[in-house]
Amino acid sequence: MSLYRVQRRRTLQSPKHLWSGGAIAPRQGWVRTLCSLAVAALLLCGGAGKALAVEARLDAPGSDGDLRDRLRAASATLSASARGETGVQPLLAAALSDYRTLVQVLYDQGYFSPVVQIRMDGREAASIQLLNPPRSIDQIAITVRPGRQFTFGRAEIAPLPSPQEVDIPEAFASGRTATTAVLRDAANAGVENWRYAGHPQADVGGQSITANHVEARLNASLRLAPGPRLRFGQLKLASASAVRPDAIQRIAGFPTGEVFHPDLLSQSATRLRRTGSFASVTIRPEERANPDGTLDYVATIEDLPPRRLTFGAEISSSDGVEVSGTWTHRNLFGGAERLRFETRLSGIGSANDLDGRIAVRLDRPAAFGPDDSQFYLLEAEKLDEEHYTATQGYGAFGVRRVYSDKLFGEAALGFASTLAEDVYGKRRFKFLLGRVRVEYDGRDSSLSATSGYYLDARVLPFIGVDGTKSGVQLRFDGRAYRSLGGSDRIVLAGRMQLGSVIGPSVSEVSPTLLFYSGGAGSVRGQEFQSLGVPAAGGISGGRGYLALSGEIRARVAEKITLVGFYDVGFVDSESFVSSDSARHAGAGVGLRYDVTGIGAIRLDLAYPVNGDTEDGLQFYIGIGQAF
Repeated sequence: MSLYRVQRRRTLQSPKHLWSGGAIAPRQGWVRTLCSLAVAALLLCGGAGKALAVEARLDAPGSDGDLRDRLRAASATLSASARGETGVQPLLAAALSDYRTLVQVLYDQGYFSPVVQIRMDGREAASIQLLNPPRSIDQIAITVRPGRQFTFGRAEIAPLPSPQEVDIPEAFASGRTATTAVLRDAANAGVENWRYAGHPQADVGGQSITANHVEARLNASLRLAPGPRLRFGQLKLASASAVRPDAIQRIAGFPTGEVFHPDLLSQSATRLRRTGSFASVTIRPEERANPDGTLDYVATIEDLPPRRLTFGAEISSSDGVEVSGTWTHRNLFGGAERLRFETRLSGIGSANDLDGRIAVRLDRPAAFGPDDSQFYLLEAEKLDEEHYTATQGYGAFGVRRVYSDKLFGEAALGFASTLAEDVYGKRRFKFLLGRVRVEYDGRDSSLSATSGYYLDARVLPFIGVDGTKSGVQLRFDGRAYRSLGGSDRIVLAGRMQLGSVIGPSVSEVSPTLLFYSGGAGSVRGQEFQSLGVPAAGGISGGRGYLALSGEIRARVAEKITLVGFYDVGFVDSESFVSSDSARHAGAGVGLRYDVTGIGAIRLDLAYPVNGDTEDGLQFYIGIGQAF
């Protein structure tokens, strides 16, 4: 829809683009015409010779620095000159396109009486005949006189529904600076208000936009055409998919029969994308509504390759090398079921033996409803840590509920068996294990956040079998991000981790459920799991845990970020830490190098600043931010 047809009155002047053109006069004859065409062809093929670099400049007298920067950034002529273009035809084409481009930039900033001149060796570019251009161009001078900045005189948009879900921009008001961007935003907000009121075919029905160049005022009146209030009809599939049609319908949960609402429509598309089986999902309305007051929609779906393989790696001076990999099948039985194998091997090159983990998880989407999935999980793990060793197996089934794009919850029930050896000797633990998890991700980016926050809370109740004690483990991970100075060049990042085991004493619970501090995931600069609590002449994990981390991230180049950080950790034999808890800390600097499609390559150098350690400088290399 167009909002920018300027109606001129007697008091108005049309914007002076200084545009003129020419054509071959009839008396030239066919010989001269052929010669002109031949010259043009030679120029297009680069036959004009090797010219020297063209000098191009843009002046905008009377404008501020920001407007001049916008004009220069938009100019195709300056861009062509900067990259060394010397051909007459490409330069002339760029100059002719700049008339429209520069005027649009000025309109976007509220200047509706501009004068744009583009002179090529003293000749106005618009007056140069395309079939009889000069042999060469040495200088291009662009002069832009923006004129006065316009303000709104009358700013009206009607009709509007009540209540309104979307605010009309405050800038769309009498006396405010008039720009095409404000007109667009006001029109879009008006249309969206009608869509939220159940009118999916709402549009701009008419407009009256008049520019008074004498008073530098823009009078704008926008008329909206709401169209009928409609209900959702049927969801039709426009393309074939490896996922069964009935499964697509079940997963989408299309709200057939309900009054139209944009959020309901976007939810259906989001549910399909969330399965991870589709590369793209587009749901568009049919052109005409049905006689019964419903509107059908058509889904265009493109499948992703059914299988995916990923890998990761991390290196630290104390923990050695850790490598991990996943293999995923995105559509196992034709219903967008996802089967995922995970493997991890860590401790390569460290003083301890190797740790390993293998897990398989099957997710079945829309098992109980469009937002409810079911999953099954099996995993086996061998741990050889600083203060204990353990071999454990775990099997569970559960459900997952997605509340929004940012919030989900999981609940699972399973059985675990662990054979562990620590300071208290060799023991076997068996228990029924529940798991409840809630995650909220309000970050602007999961790879390298600059604002927002992330919360992950977990409750693991366990019921002992064959003499194993019962209790509950609590875990919390919170992260917050804030950029300074109105840009993303400097970012403050903070993290808090909490842990607690309530019920059995330290000696009565599996060491895999207790907490240690130290290493890349908690306190950098301290050796992995180096901090615990004294027990039976050795070190045991604690029932209470707290780790705090802070980072200052400063982007010094497009792909390079420098980081300063400080980490501190507390461990206690009681369920909650206190001022008497064992503690240690580390600090250091880091370097991040952004790689497109992967994330940041991370290098951290950390040194212990508090605690009983003689390990000295530690380094960590990995993919992605530390948190």
